[in-house]
Amino acid sequence: MAQLSAIGSHWLSKQFARRLTAKRPNDQAMEPALQRQSEENPIVLVIDDDPDVREGLKSLFQSVNLEIRAYTSAPEFFSSKLPDQVRCLILDVRLPGLSGLDFQIELAKVNLNIPIIFITGYGDIPMSVKAMKAGAIEFLTKPIREQDLLDAVRTALDRDRERRKTEERMQELRSRYSALSQREQEVMTLVAAGLMNKQVAGEIGIVEVTVKVHRHNIMKKLGAKSLADLVRMADALGLPHRG
Repeated sequence: MAQLSAIGSHWLSKQFARRLTAKRPNDQAMEPALQRQSEENPIVLVIDDDPDVREGLKSLFQSVNLEIRAYTSAPEFFSSKLPDQVRCLILDVRLPGLSGLDFQIELAKVNLNIPIIFITGYGDIPMSVKAMKAGAIEFLTKPIREQDLLDAVRTALDRDRERRKTEERMQELRSRYSALSQREQEVMTLVAAGLMNKQVAGEIGIVEVTVKVHRHNIMKKLGAKSLADLVRMADALGLPHRG
């Protein structure tokens, strides 16, 4: 890894890291978004076996008030307790043992959703294409402009933030759906499938007015404002469609 260390030292030396704390011409446009992210307590995770790179990244992200946690290897990352907060991962392609690309595959296998930014001194087009197809946010080749890296981190944190919001909404929706009675769940499935109240009543053997009551209660319990809302919720829940 001697060559990688040399590249890492040249890219993010201590002198370079100190310069990152000074105001840059485009800081005014960059800082508001990053400041909002820091207020929401996001964290940047780093896996790189080069201590100079880890130190340089630490200085860079601390200069814009972002928390960082660095690891020297994939096994160290897997053996640690990961922070449960908005996060992204900066990952060196060439790690000792498990490569960065293989590590990306392992994360997917265990459903660990972390937006990844690859960094490398040895990148090529097939490698970058493979990483991007597997969902990487960016594939950056050293020497890397700090603004390019910060832009990639902002994009990655935004993506993770939206993913978390989506998961929270789905968890809330599942909780509300599970609170419906069995009959209400049955009515919801039929209504969302396009059946009119009279058809739903005939399908399950109740009177139409009862269907209307169930439908009203379903809309209220789920917070659906319209039939279109209800259909979208049914789709999100994976409720069966009528053929």
